[in-house]
Amino acid sequence: MRGHILLVEDDNSIATVVTAALEDEGFAVTTTDSIAGRDRHLAAQHFDAMLTDVILADGDGIETLGAVCGNHPEMPIIILSAQNTLDTAIRATDTGAFEYFPKPFDLDDLLRAVEQATGVRQIQSGEIAEAGEGLPLVGRSQAMQGVFRMITRVLRNDLTVLILGESGTGKELVADAIHQLGHRKTGPFIAVNAAAIPSELIESELFGHEKGAFTGAVNQAIGKFEQANGGTLFLDEIGDMPPAAQTRLLRALQSGRIRRVGGRQEISVDVRIVAATNRDLTPMIAAGTFREDLFYRLNVVPIQLPPLRDRVDDIGALARHFLRQAAEEGLPPRQLDAAAIAMLERQPWRGNVRELKNTIYRLALMARDEMIDSETISSVLDEALVVAGSTDDSNDFAGALEKWVALHGPANGNLYQKSLAAFEKPLFEHALRQTAGNQLRAAELLGINRNTLRKRLVELVIDPERFAPAR
Repeated sequence: MRGHILLVEDDNSIATVVTAALEDEGFAVTTTDSIAGRDRHLAAQHFDAMLTDVILADGDGIETLGAVCGNHPEMPIIILSAQNTLDTAIRATDTGAFEYFPKPFDLDDLLRAVEQATGVRQIQSGEIAEAGEGLPLVGRSQAMQGVFRMITRVLRNDLTVLILGESGTGKELVADAIHQLGHRKTGPFIAVNAAAIPSELIESELFGHEKGAFTGAVNQAIGKFEQANGGTLFLDEIGDMPPAAQTRLLRALQSGRIRRVGGRQEISVDVRIVAATNRDLTPMIAAGTFREDLFYRLNVVPIQLPPLRDRVDDIGALARHFLRQAAEEGLPPRQLDAAAIAMLERQPWRGNVRELKNTIYRLALMARDEMIDSETISSVLDEALVVAGSTDDSNDFAGALEKWVALHGPANGNLYQKSLAAFEKPLFEHALRQTAGNQLRAAELLGINRNTLRKRLVELVIDPERFAPAR
């Protein structure tokens, strides 16, 4: 059975046709012709989606949906209506309905909507493997419900998807969900982080290279496009891709063909492209650092992931999930009381779900009792703030400088040069650490020219590869 559908429809002929069509597609269907019957069935059993008419014998189906949504927030609702007016469409949208169909409707379109709606439940119930970030794709908040609906709309097609969102919101997991739940799930899922690959190697990574194409190319190499053939290619941090690689990527997306570096033969590839970035591409387009035509090629279906501060209602569920996950990984089993969850909900979570996960793991490790209370959370968060130096930054820096001078300050008049030298190396290392070894982004973070950065890295004996993610 693909799912259990509740059909609320007082037109017997429509109910019969829709029921037969749904059952032919493998769904179980329970029918009723009234609001009272709807409420009785909803109280007695679980449904994966509900289809409801608007005007029923005992009332207005839309007006009474508020309580239904409150009691069953995860159940997608599809509204069917013979009242084909703008007002009805607006009312249907305001209820948060998954889809709205004016009568007469196309039965195939309705069946596709039901498949998408039950796909939302499949995503919510965790029937996908977690991606590399290990961030759960769950949430009852309205913001996440919108994300789920967008995901389901791209599962049966190959439209290019651009996932937008801050770091730590779970962009790779969304890409993984699109692949695992879509029609390409039997093919490979290949992920490549454009920010983690040196600019001189990114074209080789994407398109492969022939033997002898450049110094060090001792063998032929198959690129990510060919590796993803028949499946999905996930291009993470697309905003960090160098301009030359952007040009070749655009050509590959337009033609469906690639050419290895140093090669002459064009190779056809069949891949679904999902891209992601935590950067605002609009000012980059204006500055000429990101191709406008590539943006429009990628931005066919944008999915905006909300930051955790915009989905506070999900924090409790996420925290409990991470506690279970921590226990499965060998940490002591813990629980959170109501005051603890309330305190978590008040935090800014600038690192989003990833920061919440790290905090929960730290709580699981450090808590003295099985039940984690607000006092425990307060102490752990305070310690994190101390580690991050988030008190008065200027005073912290001045105090650290005074201590350094007291220990190392020379008396021969070269305090300025010596202190700058001592400060510059950890600063450059910090910038590389924050940008995963990407020199272009590190230079932007520091506000200096990239060539200047490279020169100083050599002079300070800093190897940027130390800060790049392990491959």
